[in-house]
Amino acid sequence: MRHRRRLVSVVACAAFALFPTGAAVAAPQAVPLDQLAVTTTQLASGLQRPTAIAGLPDGRLLINEHQGTVRVYDPATGLAPNPVLDLRDRVDLSDNERGLLGIVPAPNFATTSLVYVAYTALPDGHVTLSRVPLGNPAAEQVILTWPHADFGNHDGGQLAFGKDGYLYWSIGDGGSAGDPNGNGQNVNTLLGKILRLDVSRSCWRRSYCVPKDNPFVGVPGARPEIWAYGARNPWRFSFDRADGSLWIGDVGQGTREEIDHLGPRQGGANLGWSCREGTTVFLPDRCDPNAHYTDPVFEYQSSVDGCAVIGGYVYRGQQFADIAGGTYVASDYCSNIAWAVRANADGTYTSGQIGEFPIQVTSFGTDAAGELYLVNDLPGRLYRVAFANTGS
Repeated sequence: MRHRRRLVSVVACAAFALFPTGAAVAAPQAVPLDQLAVTTTQLASGLQRPTAIAGLPDGRLLINEHQGTVRVYDPATGLAPNPVLDLRDRVDLSDNERGLLGIVPAPNFATTSLVYVAYTALPDGHVTLSRVPLGNPAAEQVILTWPHADFGNHDGGQLAFGKDGYLYWSIGDGGSAGDPNGNGQNVNTLLGKILRLDVSRSCWRRSYCVPKDNPFVGVPGARPEIWAYGARNPWRFSFDRADGSLWIGDVGQGTREEIDHLGPRQGGANLGWSCREGTTVFLPDRCDPNAHYTDPVFEYQSSVDGCAVIGGYVYRGQQFADIAGGTYVASDYCSNIAWAVRANADGTYTSGQIGEFPIQVTSFGTDAAGELYLVNDLPGRLYRVAFANTGS
């Protein structure tokens, strides 16, 4: 294990030397964060523990419900009463964090109606990635599963296509507290990782291929699907539409909540868990002196400012581009704080609070135009997010 960790450290350090963080795409006209305020407007209610939002090309929104159903919100007609996809017969709900967790439309959705979904599967709780046409669950094709039976929490589940055309999928560290199996730093498991997959092809009897430039391709003892590792529970991540960089909200153990930012060429990044929680050392015996750990670009004390970070999006819509363009927005499940982070052109970051969101935010999403939305858990509501300039 020691030899493997040293080998991985060399690969990761080489990746950082060759592929530094991409330059930030800033919005110089955006107002200072201390003059920016967030507001929300309720659009729909009656959702059953919504977990994810995905925008469709025609402007509608798909909304996952924890139980295994997908609902559609149409700006013209509102929330459809009946699900457009029902996977309840195959979704494991045996733990609060299990269920239907992620969804993203296929790049060719307009002609195929295909979506990719991530969920915990019956009977054993395996984290599962599949593609399925809306309205036809019998046509589901399972792409990849991974055992997650020891504990029911930390399943991750975010799905998104990068600008490179590949599908990214986050999986938590396997659950319980303190990463008892050491999955975060173990590159021979998919737990505690963000994966990068080519789902447009099939290779070696699998329903996906591994991109040749994935950082662990050809590394002995490492899973080639891994794009980034050392995550605890990367429940929500997103790509910046402008530069393709990856923003990750990684839920902490109970001391630090963190947001990480990786450039498009930072494959192999080690986010630190469970050596570190945020920038603090968590388990010293899991730290490798030869490793390169990627610092979060923003962190906060979870026992003071919340309990679980909910990663959001960089705002790239048009309606508020003049005041909020280039601003990454996130929240916390317990505190409801509206966090804002900006990547500056010189490589530094500016952050602050810009108000509050409704209680129990579980996920953000954007529509085809880049406008921002959120859903919350037990209230079961959909909101549109807006911004205001308090300094004008």
